[in-house]
Amino acid sequence: MEIKKINSIDTYPVRHEVLRKGKPIESCQFKGDDDENTVHFGLFLEDKLVGIISIFKEKNELFSEINQFQIRGMAVLEEFQGKGFGAELVKETENYCVNLKTDLIWFNARENAVPFYKKLGYTTIGDSFLIPDVGIHFAMYKKIL
Repeated sequence: MEIKKINSIDTYPVRHEVLRKGKPIESCQFKGDDDENTVHFGLFLEDKLVGIISIFKEKNELFSEINQFQIRGMAVLEEFQGKGFGAELVKETENYCVNLKTDLIWFNARENAVPFYKKLGYTTIGDSFLIPDVGIHFAMYKKIL
């Protein structure tokens, strides 16, 4: 297993398969994907990209912390789920954020992913909400420093 930085466009095949199945490939491009403070990580098994995660410097008004980052597009191909790869991607992102003196990481988690993130120390805040064409989500966060 190897985790390394990748380009935003390299995330599209996994984003499409896991997060945007049946939707146009253009739906895999996220606002801010190519901003200078955005970083994408890919998890590779024998040169095959099987998981991705993106981290955006983005403030959420729910939190007072100054230096916030948002996780987006975390996905592991279905046949590789349940093997700890997603947790490794989240840990890589957290380590990256520690080096940037990040105060808080937050994201909008799909309802079925909440237990996964809770095991990694993240907390929900507020009520569930609907993201049209995607599903029910919860805002989650973890203070880093």
